[in-house]
Amino acid sequence: MEKTVHAPEGMVVTPHHLATQSAISVLRDGGTAVEAAVAAAATIAVVSPHTNGIGGDGFWLIIPPAGDPVAIEACGVAGSLATAELYTGSSIPYQGPTAACTVAGTVGGWHEALNYITECGYQRKSLKRLLSDAIKYADSGFPLSTVTVTQIQSMIAKKVLPKDIARLFLKDGKVPKVGERFCQPELAVTLKYLAENGLNSFYNGELAKALAVDFGYLGIPITESDLNNFRPIRKKPIKLTHSKGDVFNLPPPTQGLVSLSILGILDKLNIDHKNDAKFIHATVEATKQAFKMRDQFITDPKFIKINPEVILRAENLVNMSTKITERASHDGKGKGPGDTVWIGVMDNKGFSVSFIQSLYHEFGSGVVLPSTGIIWHNRGVAFSLDKNSILALEPGKKPFHTLNPAGARLVDGRVMVYGTRGGDGQPQTQAAIFHRYVIQGVPLQKSVSMPRWCFGRTLGDHTDQLRVEGRFSEETVAALRKWGHKVHVVEEFSDIMGHAGALVRHADGILEGAFDPRSDGSVVGF
Repeated sequence: MEKTVHAPEGMVVTPHHLATQSAISVLRDGGTAVEAAVAAAATIAVVSPHTNGIGGDGFWLIIPPAGDPVAIEACGVAGSLATAELYTGSSIPYQGPTAACTVAGTVGGWHEALNYITECGYQRKSLKRLLSDAIKYADSGFPLSTVTVTQIQSMIAKKVLPKDIARLFLKDGKVPKVGERFCQPELAVTLKYLAENGLNSFYNGELAKALAVDFGYLGIPITESDLNNFRPIRKKPIKLTHSKGDVFNLPPPTQGLVSLSILGILDKLNIDHKNDAKFIHATVEATKQAFKMRDQFITDPKFIKINPEVILRAENLVNMSTKITERASHDGKGKGPGDTVWIGVMDNKGFSVSFIQSLYHEFGSGVVLPSTGIIWHNRGVAFSLDKNSILALEPGKKPFHTLNPAGARLVDGRVMVYGTRGGDGQPQTQAAIFHRYVIQGVPLQKSVSMPRWCFGRTLGDHTDQLRVEGRFSEETVAALRKWGHKVHVVEEFSDIMGHAGALVRHADGILEGAFDPRSDGSVVGF
């Protein structure tokens, strides 16, 4: 898959083809990129239930036709009952009610994004229009994708499929087939309620009360007041001044700073060669330096003692780059996996959207709220029970987020939005795509489809490895091992490498886009 799609009026890329169609339909009706992104986000929350949902968090990066980009932080805080004393072990469990310990922010993020586009002077499409596909797929059903079915099979094999998820998906104990129709009637009712009563009704009113009743019944440490008090936050993105233009990402509590640091270090190293082994080595070592910085500083912004943009100053990037040698270092450790969706949308009005939402791990906490059909996320597992850690759990505190949608305004007039799922892999994949397309001049679709790598911990590993797809040459793998990397070769189009995508708006207004063949997604323009 190497042919890039071009179009003059609008373009959408998502990791699920049904979500792509929901968004492109809104664009064709004259809607903005923000409205189309909400439609896609609602649909994919239904049709990709293991990766994301309205019980999770989300982040927006919106690049307008003129003026400064806008970031929207739609992540919830730890519930008022989520104290360290609640947990008996040394860490927060990955599944179960006590894993579901933070408020879900994604629906509030949709609300704030739509408010923003209204403030820009655009007449909004109705919520019923934007959520119509999602409601239909939840009510009447949709065909389960290969990725979802494979995930269920994998969790059964590892004996980690939560009981709520098993009840939801398994019929007589049997795994559903790819393409089998799957309905979520309770979720359909919830989405209809949101369409009729407004997105803010998720946090106030009868729906919020119903959520709170389920929390109390299940032992989830979140209260109705926690929902009432949630507010998405509109922020200024952090910016890297790169030799090829300005690159934007989300500030803490996300790891956007990691993604920008990697690109900044590579820029200072003047990495422009196409030798795979040298490029991967440099990027992995830059990643380790960025991870080391992440573990020192990134947490809830209220607890950060340094201005994040200070880290992106040239002298600091140069300092990190000088620590990279021809040998693999032992600096910087991975935090683990993450299941997520990234969505990109560009319209004919000049708006470009980079959006990401997530349940964090596969099926989040594994808890399905009985009265609403919502799968609740487990982002709270990013907290530490060590009271001396910068990530120490406190009620009202935001957890660390791997989520970080990216964008750029390049010096030649192009605008680019890009992103992926994948926990530790997100900043690495972003670096690969940006560097290949912008620095090396590789066509956009080829930049996304080319073989990738991921350093860190995935699938429950306790040690860091460098995973590389099997399409890399034997010479590349041998060179990486020679330089001290613990290389593990995986299948050719591995799901471990994330589900990426990218869109570019050229100076003449022509749009191009690329999707990830590792996903169930598509890119469509008109």
